[in-house]
Amino acid sequence: MKHFVRIINIIIVLLMSNILTVVKIVDLKGFKIPFIILVVLWFFWINISPSHANRKLETKRLKRCGNGCELLVIFLASTCISIIYCIVGSFGTYGIPSLKEGYKMWLLNILIIILVENTVFWNGIIRVYLTSEQLGIRHRVWGLACGMIPIAHLIVLGIIIKTASLEVKVENEKLIVDRQRHEDRICATKYPILLVHGVFFRDFRYLNYWGRIPKELEENGATIFYGQQQSASSVAECGQEVADKILEICKEHNCEKVNIIAHSKGGLDSRYALNIPGIKEHVASLTTINTPHRGCEFADYLLSKIPESKKELIANTYNGALKRLGDHDPDFIKAVTDLTASACKKRNEELPDVEGVYYQSIGSKLNKAGNGRFPLNFSYHLVNAFDGANDGLVGENSFKWGADYNFLTVKGKRGISHGDMIDLNRENFDGFDVREFYVQLVAKLKGMGF
Repeated sequence: MKHFVRIINIIIVLLMSNILTVVKIVDLKGFKIPFIILVVLWFFWINISPSHANRKLETKRLKRCGNGCELLVIFLASTCISIIYCIVGSFGTYGIPSLKEGYKMWLLNILIIILVENTVFWNGIIRVYLTSEQLGIRHRVWGLACGMIPIAHLIVLGIIIKTASLEVKVENEKLIVDRQRHEDRICATKYPILLVHGVFFRDFRYLNYWGRIPKELEENGATIFYGQQQSASSVAECGQEVADKILEICKEHNCEKVNIIAHSKGGLDSRYALNIPGIKEHVASLTTINTPHRGCEFADYLLSKIPESKKELIANTYNGALKRLGDHDPDFIKAVTDLTASACKKRNEELPDVEGVYYQSIGSKLNKAGNGRFPLNFSYHLVNAFDGANDGLVGENSFKWGADYNFLTVKGKRGISHGDMIDLNRENFDGFDVREFYVQLVAKLKGMGF
């Protein structure tokens, strides 16, 4: 039904684009004016509501985005057909006046096509640009840059349509699933979830380190808190801050324990926190995500090779920026040093797993450097030289810790990067749904009684 309506809409746009030649070719007798009025009204309706199927989508945003994609598909199809029609018709074929026979009619027909197709195109692209969350800045810039370049603009438009259409499909299916299981509250764990961020990031209110994950967990019943430790400091200092946060949550929210889910260096901070007296009694489980438990050998190499003057310059630049973002005592060198393989080896000997806490770990890897977003697409090669297969930042052999370990990747060239594991780019891609992964992860903790 959807494809049938699309074909009818394409035909209407074609009739509108070529209304002069259609009226000239077809003998409408006394129905010429009613025919023109009908086509014009239908054309305007297409621009308002091009697809009946999109009315069934769960949100207004998805409906607008879906309708924008439909208009762009109609534009592509009708424009290609109109171009072929005009090229053939310009030689006087199929009743269209040739340039020699009637250039004014021919030019007027071209102008109407341009006006009609531009109406459909801009109506569609504006809706998609304003409502799509998956296009991102990159696709939008490419769309603007290639807009006037023949062939390239069609390729980019095809990518835009594919990306936005997939977004509508995936997001709508997710909303339906969440609505159907809302009453089950599968993420309503006995103890709240404490999300602990990694290095060089902070927990900001309006720019969530964990992307769309917290909202998805809360939709399914979870109670979420954040570590809010400094973005760049030693494991010991950040670990103390995490420990303080655990005690604060338990006291202020009258809960006995928390479930920690920590990413990257946050996993090291959390393990340190568990070894601080009086903390393990308030933690039910620790799940580390892409944490460098055995460190990064490339970090040892860089710290040993970079001259002290350059290290100091880099550190001062980072520390100044991090202080402005909220760190009270940032220390770039301490943070990086604590991620080295040598530092992690020493710390692992000093920090045993505490009794009574369930430890598990998760890791992932990129299958190809080019599929990691900047700067992971560059760091991948460096990490690969020292640590082997990696997620763009941490080697595969460094992830495993605790009673259970889950290693993730996807088929094909893409893989799953260090940033993908926290939905850093808010990106949907085939083979891995990061939001659903965390829903099932927390649901498992609930099933274990945590």
